[in-house]
Order: sequence, then C-alpha cells, then structure tokens
Amino acid sequence: MAGAVDLSTLRERADAARTSGTARSGPNGANGRAEGDAKAGTWVIDVTEENFQAEVLERSLEVPVVVDLWATWCEPCKQLSPVLERLAVQGRGTWILAKVDVDANPRIGEAFGVQSIPMVIAVAGGQPVTGFNGVRSEPEVRQFVESLISQLRDQLPGIAAAEAADAPAEIEEPPEDPRFTEAEEALERGDYPAAEAAYQRILNAEPANEQASAALAQVRFLARAESTDPAAIARADAEPDNVDAQLEAADAEVASERVAAAFARLVATVGRTSGEERDRVRAHLVGLFELFAPDDGEVMAARRALARVLF
Repeated sequence: MAGAVDLSTLRERADAARTSGTARSGPNGANGRAEGDAKAGTWVIDVTEENFQAEVLERSLEVPVVVDLWATWCEPCKQLSPVLERLAVQGRGTWILAKVDVDANPRIGEAFGVQSIPMVIAVAGGQPVTGFNGVRSEPEVRQFVESLISQLRDQLPGIAAAEAADAPAEIEEPPEDPRFTEAEEALERGDYPAAEAAYQRILNAEPANEQASAALAQVRFLARAESTDPAAIARADAEPDNVDAQLEAADAEVASERVAAAFARLVATVGRTSGEERDRVRAHLVGLFELFAPDDGEVMAARRALARVLF
C-alpha cells in the first residue's frame, strides 16, 4: 500500500483553496460534527478536497488517520461506517477517522484509486500504509485498528500522548458477554456454522435479543454470499421460473450493492409463485430486509411492494 497512492494533487488543491480563502468546512461545522459533540468531532471528521491536507496528511504526522471512503447510496457503507465511528470514539485520540464522501470529493477517490466502496485506507506520516475493501465485522475492524496502533506507536508521537492523557480517566468497560465472544471468534475464523449456532443459542435463551438476531442474519447472508456463483444473475434472468436461481441471484445482487434490484427480483418472484415456493421466497426476502435498518428507504419501498403482491 505504501507509495501506491499519489496524494500530491490533493495537497496542491488544498493549498490553492487555503490561499484563496475558499476552503469549506463539513456540513455541521469545521469538523463536520455538531458543536455539542466536540470530543467526538476531533476524532471523527468529515473531510473534503480542500481540507484534506490539514485533516489527513498533517494530522497523520501525529497519529494514524483512517480514511473511510463512502457514498450515500452505498448500503454496505451504512453497515461499516457506524462501526468505524464507534471504534474511533473508543480510541480517544490514538487515531482519527476521516470520512470522505467520494461523490462530493471525486479527486480524493481518484487519488486513492477507488474502484469499489466501502474502502478504508490508513494514512501515517503523510502516506497510505494499509487498508481494506468491503464490509468487515466489528471484531475484524477492531483487530485492524489495534494492529495499526501497535505498529505505529513508536513512530507517531501522538499515539502515546493520547494514551497517556486518557489513562487517568479510563473507564472500566463491563465484561464481555462470553456468548457473543464465542460467536465473534467463530466469525473471525470464518467458521460460519459455528457462529450461526452460537447466535442461535443466544436467541433460544433470549428470543427478543435484537443484537443476536441482527448478527445471525448477517452471518447467514455472509455464508451464502461467499459461495454465490458469479453467473447466478445471468442464470436467473434466463430462467425466471427457477426459484433457486432467483434466490441466489438476489444474494449476489445484494453482495454487489444492487439492493433495489435484489428486492425487486424477489418481489416479482413472489408474484409468480404460490404455496410453499411463495413462502420460501417471501422468507428469503424478509431475511434480506434484516440486513438493513428498519427505516431504510429501499427496505420500506420493498415492504410496500411485497404487501401489494401478497394482498
């Protein structure tokens, strides 16, 4: 990763904007966060082409800056960004999360060579050092950050300074639920059956546990998506009455961020089927809904479409 990205054009653009006095702030203030959230605003910031040098390159001389490249239409981004934000606040200044809307700031995306999002790049000493593409689980992201901090602690002075400043006020976190720890460790190993079984045991004991329910839906989808045939969509389009093909194609579409297309495919399949097949397709569609927030616009639209087909 190091040296693979040319950030010079962004430096030049930032310098020009600063000289002309046109540098702009984020949507909610200088750091893109409400003033009442001052501390979080120093650790989670909105970055534009104009403030990229000051907020990313210059701050990376003190602590690592993890750049979250996202867009408003990107559903996987909506899963990853809250995890990054939560961990950045927990990091208490040992690293900075810089959020970049690639649609509003295309030159940053070009500089990093973005081909798909979400994309995460860690910058240290003014240079990209590591990163990853796609959605990761919270344990995986935490491990990524902890490894980054460990490797750079002796190179960037701000890390040790932030740790020392935070030490007196450190709040002891409640002990982790071993049931979730078991599931998360299985997920880290890529053992989806074990992770699914662990989350299911939690739900058997606590049917209303929303965290376990959401995690179970994610695990089941990840397991299916990993084995999805890239040709599934073409096969489903050629065989509209093949229910198995439609289900696999919908998974492939969600995995490739074509969420609305996946929902529309399954709603149409519900309309063409009946009996057990219809119930099977409807259950699969509802399972996909659970991957997103209940008030997600595409989920709400698909629920209305499904209701029209069913009733």
